[in-house]
Amino acid sequence: MAFLIRDSKPEEFETLWRIDQECFPPGIAYSRQELRVYMRRRSAFTLVAEGKIDGGISGFIVACGGPVGHIITIDVIAAARRSGLGSLLLRAAEDRLQAAGSRAVGLETAVDNTGALSFYKRHGYSVINTSPRYYSNGVDALVLRKEMRLPHKAVLSG
Repeated sequence: MAFLIRDSKPEEFETLWRIDQECFPPGIAYSRQELRVYMRRRSAFTLVAEGKIDGGISGFIVACGGPVGHIITIDVIAAARRSGLGSLLLRAAEDRLQAAGSRAVGLETAVDNTGALSFYKRHGYSVINTSPRYYSNGVDALVLRKEMRLPHKAVLSG
């Protein structure tokens, strides 16, 4: 599968919200209002993955910038899972966060979401804390963080 990663468009909100509802169980999936608030934050951006063949949205990521960037959500439709799309979205968001000055990136995932935990650990994230009853259904969250590597600078010798 080939994907184009691009900024989301306002008219895609309902599609993104429906994808979020499919990706997460009730109590963890965002309400329309919650997702809209996160996407409209001043330092937030939303990247979508569009299939190069069919043009449909196969996934998206919402992130917020700052000294410690934050991944709000990463969602990939069932048909596109295990294709590398989640990794592609995460790397694109991390690159944008780092370019904007983030020195680290944090996120939360449900303690019982072992697939997500494995995914994030493969990408260099470490569990730093637990947040009790983080989700509206009472499930605890693991708080993860990744320190960003400084960009390599060319050294000129004279």
